[in-house]
Amino acid sequence: MHTVTQTGHVMNLATFELRLLPRTANGLILAVVAVIVATGNATFFARVLATYPPAGGNLPALLSVTAVLAAATILLLAPLCIGRLTKPVLILALLLAAPGAYFMDSFGIVINEEMLQNVAQTNVGEAGDLLSFKLLLYCAGFGLLPALLVARARLPRRGSRGDLVDRLKLLGLALVVLIGLVLLFGGFYASFVREHKVLRSYANPAYPVYSAVNYAKAHLGIGKAMAAAISPIGLDARRTPGARRKLVVLVVGETARADHFGLNGYARQTTPRLHAAGVVNFPDFRACGTSTAVSVPCMFSLAGSTGKVEGQESLLDVLQRAGINVLWLDNNSDSKGVALRVPYRDFRSPKNNPQCDIECRDAGMLPFLQEYIDGLPEGDVFVVLHQMGNHGPAYYKRYPEGFEEYAPTCRSNELSRCTNEEIVNAYDNALRYTDDFLGKAIDLLQRNDERFATALFYVSDHGESLGEGGVYLHGLPKAIAPASQLHVPAVLWFGQRFYGIDRSALQARSQQRFSHDNLFHTMLGLLEIETAIYRPELDILEGGREGRSAG
Repeated sequence: MHTVTQTGHVMNLATFELRLLPRTANGLILAVVAVIVATGNATFFARVLATYPPAGGNLPALLSVTAVLAAATILLLAPLCIGRLTKPVLILALLLAAPGAYFMDSFGIVINEEMLQNVAQTNVGEAGDLLSFKLLLYCAGFGLLPALLVARARLPRRGSRGDLVDRLKLLGLALVVLIGLVLLFGGFYASFVREHKVLRSYANPAYPVYSAVNYAKAHLGIGKAMAAAISPIGLDARRTPGARRKLVVLVVGETARADHFGLNGYARQTTPRLHAAGVVNFPDFRACGTSTAVSVPCMFSLAGSTGKVEGQESLLDVLQRAGINVLWLDNNSDSKGVALRVPYRDFRSPKNNPQCDIECRDAGMLPFLQEYIDGLPEGDVFVVLHQMGNHGPAYYKRYPEGFEEYAPTCRSNELSRCTNEEIVNAYDNALRYTDDFLGKAIDLLQRNDERFATALFYVSDHGESLGEGGVYLHGLPKAIAPASQLHVPAVLWFGQRFYGIDRSALQARSQQRFSHDNLFHTMLGLLEIETAIYRPELDILEGGREGRSAG
């Protein structure tokens, strides 16, 4: 008897649940849109309210924004919801909107093409730093649970013609609502569209879908370009005859912002070793992108930020063609395609990196670097050291024990659970470790001064937002990115036997604004490579050079 009662109770619950679910495809679409608008757009609505306060007659127009967003989402999803595709499309929309909402709500980021490129090129370690219980709650509560309900919904079979008619009715209604409200509040929406375009970037899932389509187009274009022959550049490149043998190290930093560098006047001395080394500091240096996937290929490209990077050889190809011994050592995700045609070694594993604890350290690249140098009896040497640096959000993992100069620190990858002081403290401790790493790299170069004219150039790939204006991490579109994501630190150091540099003139020149666009030509000038593609006006050393260094 008990079994029968319990079974009947379960059946009643199931029947009740199914009765609550929409019985038509249009009803199901409307229900899913309502869930996405309500749960996936907190950041969008917060940004709209911050831009248009309810006071001053804005309230009616602000209320219309919800209906306009819902109508736009219907116009996005409904055309795809035909026949048996209806449920899969709605389930996919829910499962994509939920994590998108989490990252926008937690970090204030925009799900744009650059962010999708970062996701596509990330590795397990970086992805692990983004996993959290809060993300699980978002995905389960706002994505998986409503998706399961959609899967259980019983929809009548209307046939393709019936489905098409129903969708056209729904689309027509959504279009009337959208156009009607835009016309009714014309002044508000004119301002919304023309003056505050960034607000649209937070509309979920419309903008992420738009970005995904654009990324797919670009990705397919890259695939075609990579399948075709890479366009060579600098075919005439050659080392200046008689120049002294050189050893140049380029350190590509990660997520370092200029205003937290002690050398740039920051209240904390986060760069004591660089200060003691007497480096030339460039306080006004700008990145060509706000993410590694964009900035790293850009800084090694002849085109720079003004042209197309894909499908063309990089600085490394030109140097290798000129007879330079080129090597890329990586403690980050990878070279983003830059080092595909030169020797490469990955240091993210204890198998290659002797300095690993909770993660492998940047300084673990240096012992191998010395071995590599010792194994080259002749020729100039150019080595790229790609740092893990300050990669967020788990800044506390980016430095080994003993570098916690500032406390308390944020010990979580959920930055919203930490105070701003704790986030900044962890970030600054990671910068102190970068300073120590650069100091050790300089020590290594000094030990090789007898054999080479040595130099080191350090520049970060992009900066980082640490909560200013509710924004964390990086990757915002360059047009709207804050200075914290684009203003990066850069320093240049010369060994005792690197002749031909007028250091006082270079110090004066260092106060000018430079960018990643200068890197390509500065490295050519530093290594004294003669080629028709060299542009001296983009060489940072131009005007600070006494003459070519003699052997």
